[in-house]
Amino acid sequence: MSAPTIVEVQGRKLSLTNLDKVLYPSAAFTKGQVVDYYVRIAPVLVPHLAGRPLTMKRYPGGADQEYFFEKNAPMHRPDWVKTAPVWSEGNKRTINYLLANDLPTLVWIANLASIELHPSLSLSTDIATPTMIVFDLDPGPPANIVQCSQVGLWVREIFDHFGLQTFPKTSGSKGLQIYIPLNTKTTYEQTKSFAHALARLLEHEHSELVVSDMKKAVRSNKVFVDWSQNDQHKTTISVYSLRAREHPTVSTPVTWDEVEQVLKKKDAGRLVFEAKDALARVEKMGDLFEPVQKLKQKLPQLAGLAAESKKEKEGGEGVSIVAQAQARPRAEKKTPTKTTPTKTTKTKGKSAPAKRRKV
Repeated sequence: MSAPTIVEVQGRKLSLTNLDKVLYPSAAFTKGQVVDYYVRIAPVLVPHLAGRPLTMKRYPGGADQEYFFEKNAPMHRPDWVKTAPVWSEGNKRTINYLLANDLPTLVWIANLASIELHPSLSLSTDIATPTMIVFDLDPGPPANIVQCSQVGLWVREIFDHFGLQTFPKTSGSKGLQIYIPLNTKTTYEQTKSFAHALARLLEHEHSELVVSDMKKAVRSNKVFVDWSQNDQHKTTISVYSLRAREHPTVSTPVTWDEVEQVLKKKDAGRLVFEAKDALARVEKMGDLFEPVQKLKQKLPQLAGLAAESKKEKEGGEGVSIVAQAQARPRAEKKTPTKTTPTKTTKTKGKSAPAKRRKV
């Protein structure tokens, strides 16, 4: 039984427990390595978490064991860990969500065996306003991320039609996720309705591959365009978060060129990244998702999208938005601004005798 390790992180003292416990048996990846990953990825991860109510997905027994979601901040948290009170209509009470605003808080969260991090699409200061619209492309076996790449490119083309930039990332599991930053005044009713209409339009035009129905029975060998994530009461896996899979895979930002290559080569393995890969990519490419934090874009009017969909269903003339987008030549690609990865903060630790505690 190992003693806790006392570390100082940016002036905060933490007691880290069970660092030698294996959380990913197939990869022999320990809790200490989970903490180390989050310390090293923090310079690009924390800005995407800061100010957003966070739901922890905790795996005290390991990634292959039972887990639980924890929304309410634990009572035993340090007094310097910030929280945000959010009224829950479903629970008829206020939930005090964690705010992972800094590295010490992130390390403390990782020490709870919170392998996965699920932030809100809103900031706690304006919980009713999503700062982005998200599409979670979920493949039904035997479909995989190759088919998701095709659907993702269709999603991109539609938003290209409206002049909006889109940013893809892997889910870290089976699928692909498309983020469209807004950072302008909107509501969940607007983003969710727009996402649902777009999913139905894609299903209408590509019924052989796309479904918008949430029933799992209809997803076999198709891609479910999950529009329902655009909800105040739901969360999506954070960019750079680990996933509780067989190996320590990461929800990793990718370029559209990479998505196109996966479709061209039919090679799903091209979009699988583990912790070490995600760190290496940040070192080389910077934070590909940085624009999602600040880029201001206005959500298109739903009326235009709905009108096109209705016209098609009624067999009317005209060319759909999807077809228009695909027919238009791609604008010259802008070279993304490379960000210089911030140097990671190292923790200073020393062992201290204490009883071993379970997380």
